[in-house]
Parts: sequence; C-alpha cells; structure tokens
Amino acid sequence: MSGPALSRIPKSWVLLACIGLLALNLRGPIVSVAPLVDLMQAELHFSPVMLGLLTSIPVLCFSLAAPLASLAARKFGAEFAVTLTIVGVLAGVLLRSAGGPALVVAGTVVIGVAITVGNIAVPLIIRRDFAPRRQGTAMGIYTAALNIGSFLTSVAMAPLAAVTGWRLALAAVAVLAVAAVVVWVLAVGPRTAFLVSAEDGADAPRAPVSRSGWITVGLTAGFGGQAFSYYGVTAWLPSYLHDELGMNAAQAGAASSIFQILAIVGGLGVPFAAKYMSTTAVAVTLSALWLAVPVGLLFLPQLWWLWSTSGGIAQGGGITLIFIAVIKLARDQAAAGRMSATVQGLGYCLAAVAPPLLGFVHDSSGSWTPALLVILGSVLAFFVGTTLSVRKVPKGR
Repeated sequence: MSGPALSRIPKSWVLLACIGLLALNLRGPIVSVAPLVDLMQAELHFSPVMLGLLTSIPVLCFSLAAPLASLAARKFGAEFAVTLTIVGVLAGVLLRSAGGPALVVAGTVVIGVAITVGNIAVPLIIRRDFAPRRQGTAMGIYTAALNIGSFLTSVAMAPLAAVTGWRLALAAVAVLAVAAVVVWVLAVGPRTAFLVSAEDGADAPRAPVSRSGWITVGLTAGFGGQAFSYYGVTAWLPSYLHDELGMNAAQAGAASSIFQILAIVGGLGVPFAAKYMSTTAVAVTLSALWLAVPVGLLFLPQLWWLWSTSGGIAQGGGITLIFIAVIKLARDQAAAGRMSATVQGLGYCLAAVAPPLLGFVHDSSGSWTPALLVILGSVLAFFVGTTLSVRKVPKGR
C-alpha cells in the first residue's frame, strides 16, 4: 500500500477502506438478479431453471475457479489480483446488462470468476498487511461489508428498475466497482495496481501447526455446512414464511432481510468476542445460534423473527471465524492460499447444491419438515467441523 495520493492517511485506514469498498462488490452483483427475475423473464423468456442459474453460476465459479484464483493471487501478486477482481466485476456487470440471453449468461460467468479471485486475495492481503492482533478486526469488517453490499443492492434493485428498467438497474451496480477502482489505484499507485508483481516474500513463516491436514478437512466441513445452510435459508425462507405463516411476498421478503442484515453484527462481533473468549467458545456459541434456525422453525415458526436474528448473527460470524482460522493457522502466504482455495472451493460446491436440493426435498415430501432437517444436518456439520478445527487459533489480543 504505497500509493502517493493517500500517503498522509494512516496505511491501515486506507487498506480498510479499500477492503470495505472491494467487499461491497463481492456479493451485490449476485443478489441483484433476484428482485428483477420477473422483468428479465418477460423480456428474455428464460426458463425458471435458467433464472435460477443466474444466481447459482457465480457460486459454482466460487467452487470450480478457486484453485485458479489461488494461483493467480500468489503468482501475479495480491494487488494485481484485487485489480483483476474489481475490473472483472465491472466488465461482467456491464456485459450482463448489454444484450440478450447469451450476454446475460456470459456476464454472470465473468462476475463469478472475478469475485472468486477476490475471495482468495482479500484474506491473503489481511494476513500479510495487518498485525496479528488486527487481523480479526479487518476480517470482521470485510465480512460485514459483504453483507452490507448484499443488503443495499437487494433493497435498491426493484425501485430502481421501476424507474429505469432492469438493464440500467443491473448496470447501476457498476458504480460501486468504479468507486473501488478509483480508491484502489490511488491507494497502491497505477504501477502496482496494473502490473504483475512477484511474491514479495515479506511474510515470515510461522511454526507449523500439528495435524494441519486434518484442520483443513475440519474447516472445509465447517465452511461447507455454513455455506449450505446460508444459501439454503436465503433461497427458501421467504417461501417457508409464505406457506407456513401466510405472509405475502413483500412481508416474507422483508422478514428474510433480517437474516441478511444481522450478519453485520456477527461479522463485527466475532473479533470482539475472540478478545475475551477462546475460539472454541466462539465456535460453540455461533453453532448454538445457527442451530436455533432449523429447530426454531420446526417447533415455533411464529417466532420467525427471533430465529432470523439468531441465524443472521451466526452466518456472519461463522464465515468470519473460519477465515480468521485460515489466516492464523497457515504457515505462510502460499499455505494460506492453498488452504483458502480448498476450504472455499469444496465449501461453495456444497453451497451451490443447497437451493435445488432443498427445493427437491420439499416438493417430493410436500412439507418443509424434511428440508429443515437437511439444514439441521448441515448446521451440525458446521458445529463439529469448525469447533474441532479452531482450537489452536490463539485468542485475539
């Protein structure tokens, strides 16, 4: 972070601003489609399956492109990887809004691949450029900004499309990418931002953690359970509330937004809690909050607001805790990149399966109970995998 334009501002503040702006672009372009599916279907004549793929394709990219993204971040340099992410998101957003069905799908793929690079690069930058005692806070800000981007985009799309049409509404997401590009180039300088750089070797290797292979397996299981639960609840909570409690679409959508926005509390709360609690205790607490979602909806659905609040805090805190574990337990930057690619690659593979699988289970049984039991199983996977894996993460200082 050596850009001359912002040299008078403390380096950590500039970096946090860059990470926050980048994170606003890493989920918003994906969720922006959901409020506009009816308008898009009317013009493009997409099948329901294809409309679902517009949300699933980026998640599949998170899985399939994770090894390539890890390689790019390590070989091209983290700064150039961030530039690839922002420019890729910008190009994909504009491409998706520019033409017919083929360009919509192509733009969606570009967005997914670009975001995958950012998913890998940001934890590596946080690990390299922040002191260990600040890494948890930086990661919390990053995951909180992911959810802020999702929430703001999903809220703004429908009203904006009513005025401008769905194409300009989707293209408007590019404003965040342009802002991120400008701040990033000012922060690191044009040469660093746009030229490939070799690995700088600034990362001092840490003592290896015993049984690191099993830790990676556990974190992968935990992340997979977290991602499956998150995307499953996100996809089907409005339908559940409509079927079980008679909510209309607007009420169900507003109710499910609680699940999204409360992730900010979890993302920022985990680093704070980790200063006073062991990481094992944090993992158990988050697991209990997650378990309240399927159990609560099964037995006391009328308290949906409480379970949405509990699950929102848990999902924001869960991903933060797993990312903190990755950057603190990896021996060096290369190991952190490989571990992150494994955890995210396999975890997002499970996430992509969640919406169609839960829909199939519900349609086959004619009840939401079996689907909630599947989510209960994925939450238990998060509980076991995460709790067993984070025990060696040092308490925050």
